[in-house]
Parts: sequence; C-alpha cells; structure tokens
Amino acid sequence: MTTAERTMISSTPKLIGQQVTLKGWVETKRDHGKLTFIDLRDRTGKVQIVGFQKMGELSVESVISVNGQVKERPANMSNLELPTGTIEVEVKEYQVLNKAKELPIPIDGEGKDISEDLRLRYRYLDLRRERMQKIIKLRYQFIKAMREALDKHYFIEVETPMLTKSTKEGARDFIVPSRLQPGKFYALPQSPQQYKQLLMTAGIERYFQFARCIRDEDLRADRGFEFTQLDLEMSFVTRDQVMATVEAVVKSSVKVVGGKLQKEQFPIYTYAEAIKKFGADKFDLRSDAEKKDGTLAFAWVIDFPLFKKVDRSDRAEVEDGKSGWTFTHNPFSAAKQEHQDWLLQGKHIGEILTDQYDLVCNGYEAGGGGIRAHTPELLQATFKVMGYSEAQIQEGIGHLLEAFELGTPPHGGIALGIDRYIMVLAGETSLKETIAFPMSSSGKTAVMKAPSEITDKLLAELHLALTE
Repeated sequence: MTTAERTMISSTPKLIGQQVTLKGWVETKRDHGKLTFIDLRDRTGKVQIVGFQKMGELSVESVISVNGQVKERPANMSNLELPTGTIEVEVKEYQVLNKAKELPIPIDGEGKDISEDLRLRYRYLDLRRERMQKIIKLRYQFIKAMREALDKHYFIEVETPMLTKSTKEGARDFIVPSRLQPGKFYALPQSPQQYKQLLMTAGIERYFQFARCIRDEDLRADRGFEFTQLDLEMSFVTRDQVMATVEAVVKSSVKVVGGKLQKEQFPIYTYAEAIKKFGADKFDLRSDAEKKDGTLAFAWVIDFPLFKKVDRSDRAEVEDGKSGWTFTHNPFSAAKQEHQDWLLQGKHIGEILTDQYDLVCNGYEAGGGGIRAHTPELLQATFKVMGYSEAQIQEGIGHLLEAFELGTPPHGGIALGIDRYIMVLAGETSLKETIAFPMSSSGKTAVMKAPSEITDKLLAELHLALTE
C-alpha cells in the first residue's frame, strides 16, 4: 500500500474528487454482495467508505488505513445527520494495522446498562463510545478555559510535591514508605493546602494548579480515593475579592464550553440562612424546567462556624478533635476579625465564625475556600482549641508556624472540584463518568489490578514486614 499524508475525516467533505488516506477504527460493517460499506471513525468524526470486492474480512473496531477517492453521494442516499453524510470514500487499497477480536463489551450505546466492573476492566474500550469521548473533550476544554481566565487575572501555575508529610486535613493519608530512611514515611497530599500557603510566603501572590488530591476516605458508590481540583490562592485580598475573582473565572469558563447560567451574579447566603431556608448548606436553586435544560445554578454560602462538636462515629474527627471540638472545613481558616479575640482566649468556641466560603451548584458543593490564618498565634490557637499540645503542634505544623514569622502576607483562596463541574456540565449523575480511569466502588483501579501484592524482595528494600 502506498504511503501518503493522513487526512482527517472531518476534512473529507471539502475534498470531493481527490485521493485521500484515512486512518481509524471500523465502527460498523455492512456487506452487500460484492460491495462492503464501512463507517470509519477517527478523532474528528466518521465517514462511509466503500470497497468493491474488498474489506469483507474486516472485523468491527479493527484499526485500518485506506487510500481512496472522495465522491459525492446521490442526493437520495445522503445522510444529513452526519457532517460527512453527503460524501463517501471509494477505497482503492487498504491495510489492517491491528485486527480486533470480538469485543468483551459493546461500545455502540450509552454503556450505562453494563456493570461497573466490566466498564472499568475494559475502560479503554468504554472510552471509545461517543458519549465518553465528548465528556473527555469537555473536560479538556473546560480546564483550558479556566487556565486562560486565570491568566487574565495574573495567576501563575505552580506545581507542588506529591510526596509530603502526613498532616491534619480532614481525612486519612495514604502513606509511602521511605527506602532510604528506614521506619519513616511520606504521605500523598490530601490537598496542596500548606504548600500553597507557603507560596504566599514566597511572594508568588497569585498561584493556581490543577492538583491531584488523594484521600483515604471511606468509599461511597460515587467517590474514589483520587480527585482533581483547581487549587488557587491570592495574597492581600479580602473574602469578597476572592469570591469575585473566582466567580468571574467560573462564569467565563462555563460560558466557553456552552454552559447555561441561571444568574449572572451568584446569590449569597450565610450558613445560618442556608440551614434555615434549605435545611442544608448544599442546595439546588433550579426550577423543574431549568433542571431539564441543564441550567447551572450557582450560589455562595458564607460565615461558617470555625468549629463543631466531634462526631463520635467518625474516626477521623475523633482523632483530629482531641478536645471534643474539631474544624468544620480545615484548621487553616481564619476566624472573622470580630471573633479572633474569642479564638485566642479559647472562649465562645461554638460561636466563632470564619471567613470561609463555599460555592454551591445544583445541590452539590462545587468549591470551598476561605481567608487563612497567616500569623502563628491564630493558627496555634485553632489547634489548641482542638486539644493539641505545644509539642504536637510543632510536630505537625512547625514548618508553617516558622514561615508565618518571616513575612507572610494575608491571603485566601479556594479549591474547585473539577470532576463535579464536568459532571454537571455534561448532565451526568456520576463523577466516574467524568474521569478517564476512575476507581471502582470497592477501591480497585481501572484496568490495572491494584492494590496488589509486592515481592518479598521489595518489602525487604522498604524495611517492611507483613503480619497477619
């Protein structure tokens, strides 16, 4: 077969009468005697190709390369629902690049009637279906739009470490043993919280990253151990300034990908108002008609309590709140200015409010952030209320307290859950539909069989021993 530069399928309607080389997957095959009709698919679309006394042996989803001439279809044989439906390619020669066996799962429908185990085991096939391709592209386009919007607001993207120290951020850490320092361990980041605050100390002033966050939380049907968030932080700002910037970025990005906003200005509720009016701090402001047409209804919730009583059924809360009090969002939030004396004195603990803010969308929490404690006294006071000793505070956050004594500006930020944004934009109800390789409900990885055992040799190198 002769070699030629590849033509993308979406370009073929403009190339009537020309010879083209197409490469892609056999989506469907129809044999009509001496003629074989194939719908060939690549990343830009699909087109009908026709072979005379050829291609009859091809199997669905095989990968092929074809050379042929683009021809206009007769008007009565056009398919106006396809961008390429007015033409077809008459195949002169073709080559099988990889023959596909019978597929273990069908990929011609939505896929939602297939078991989760099978979809994740063959996720590379599941991702071929049109619905999943659109979601993956939507995710890319939305993240790209956010990057461009943040750039206009003078943010710069900075990566933070994946191997870090175990800290108190609301969930259990995933632990990584150190080969070079026996008996010591790294932790995978639950969020870049402390590093982004250190970047404010470093004078970055406006930081962001699309951060991978890893939390050893109790699994639910729609939650895995990993997720992605847009993480950002700003120096020398008030709560209202952070909220205004985030709102501008979100609105701009949603519009770029064709999302429909209920309101141009997001309404604001205090935590107390939300609980009184909706019975929860996550609520859905849409009408039934707006739910059907995919409208996104955003709202802010502000003035959260800084502390709450420990839920004794929650192991993580019991460990964090040694005194019986624990944080509502994270321990790095600042108390409101008028309540900082209460915090420093350890008084009226249940009444202390924080400059924390959540962004709600369609009944989901779409983001959470706050103005941070930026002095050692305020941060220490929070941990003291939770029952930590001076030694425990130094062990856990001594590095942060030291930074706060070396010229850290006032700062605040937010984290927005990217998986959830894509879910509501795509009209899906499961976060797993928005992630290329999500984890199963039982904590197993897609395609690859993890967690898995490791060899005795590797255990020895890591200075680990297994016990029953």
